[in-house]
Amino acid sequence: MNTLATDEPLRRSTLATLRRLVPNRNLTFSEALRVAELQASRLRELLDLRGEALPEEAISELPRIRVVRRVLPTSGMSYWNGQEWVIAINFREPEARQRFTLLHEYKHILDHGSLERLYTGSRSADTAKQAEQAADYFAGCALMPKLLVKRAWGNRRQSPEALAQLFDVSPRAAEVRLAQLGLTEPVARCAPPARSQRTASRYFRLSTWPSPEWSAA
Repeated sequence: MNTLATDEPLRRSTLATLRRLVPNRNLTFSEALRVAELQASRLRELLDLRGEALPEEAISELPRIRVVRRVLPTSGMSYWNGQEWVIAINFREPEARQRFTLLHEYKHILDHGSLERLYTGSRSADTAKQAEQAADYFAGCALMPKLLVKRAWGNRRQSPEALAQLFDVSPRAAEVRLAQLGLTEPVARCAPPARSQRTASRYFRLSTWPSPEWSAA
């Protein structure tokens, strides 16, 4: 059973604590992915999440975070409304995908103020694409932590369907995570979002899935 930390000062400091994990220098993309994985792991530690599945309340009950569901042309978006961070999720998508989008958007909130240090771009991926890939990677790490996945794998729960049921994710997300961890062959790369679909304070999640090809795991 999952439990959430009830220490209110700790919950109030979660966002700041995770943001402080970003070094005060420009990072390579591999380093940025390692930061994303560290943030995902620390999030679970701070909230004392003991079970495999990460409940939506782990994010929605954090201070200054409001989760809403709307009809959207994308999977989700996030923005600061002057008082709190709003994460809007496309309610027409499957529940497991909505949970992935929730974590994806929370990573964009974590990255706010550090984008220039985290994502410097490259010939194969501009800064916007790197930010999307890192948000997907964070979501996968938070929903399916490396140690828990490998433990399940060792206990013969090795199919994407079995792992999806255990971690309350979609089989597709489980398939991608297995490939990221080197337990299966990589899946096909997904189309990246366009640069024009992002701004400094408003973030959009397209209806795409993460690729394991840029994983640092």
